[in-house]
Amino acid sequence: QVQLVESGGGLVQPGGSLRLSCAVSGTIISLYTMGWYRQAPGKQRELVGNIGSSGATIFADSVKGRFAISRDNAKNTVSLQMNSLKVEDTAVYYCKLGSIHWGQGTQVTVSS
Repeated sequence: QVQLVESGGGLVQPGGSLRLSCAVSGTIISLYTMGWYRQAPGKQRELVGNIGSSGATIFADSVKGRFAISRDNAKNTVSLQMNSLKVEDTAVYYCKLGSIHWGQGTQVTVSS
């Protein structure tokens, strides 16, 4: 079956950087849009950004200019590079394949 496993979360100070990775098994990601979402405590899950099969990306306004998404179809992975992190970026970050497959999430905490 399709599985998505996120990694790379952790605790970082404001202004710092983290790189999240999502490893996919059970299917080939090359034809799919891959998305990153996040959910902060007490809030709804929201789109951070996604990358289409062509490599085109879109981002939420809140992360534009700070986050980047890349994909490695050969390795069946997608990454989220997060720079200039803010306290309000604290959330569980989820990877999504297509419209229905989700990973289990990885916690990102931005705190001094």
